[in-house]
Amino acid sequence: MSVVIAARGTSVMQHITALAECRELQVPVSVFATADECNAERPFAMGDVQGQAQHVVTECLAVDPASEDEYDQIVCKMRPDGSLNASLTISDLRPGKDDVNQQ
Repeated sequence: MSVVIAARGTSVMQHITALAECRELQVPVSVFATADECNAERPFAMGDVQGQAQHVVTECLAVDPASEDEYDQIVCKMRPDGSLNASLTISDLRPGKDDVNQQ
């Protein structure tokens, strides 16, 4: 899965930007069969979202095929060097399969 993140800076101190917002931008293709395909598409994804945010970074994330439809959150943090640390998670607020009362 390719993730394109827009980050908005709030302050700059010694060339390090503190971020106030990290959000996903929509791209035409976001799921790939292999990491190589995802990495090959990254420059094109950057071009697709050019101008939609001040600072845009991309990262390819591994997806467990068994949980592919369960992921509902992207957690992202920007490192001081401007690179992205992102992961996909499953929200704790989603009802589990065992939460349904069956009579």
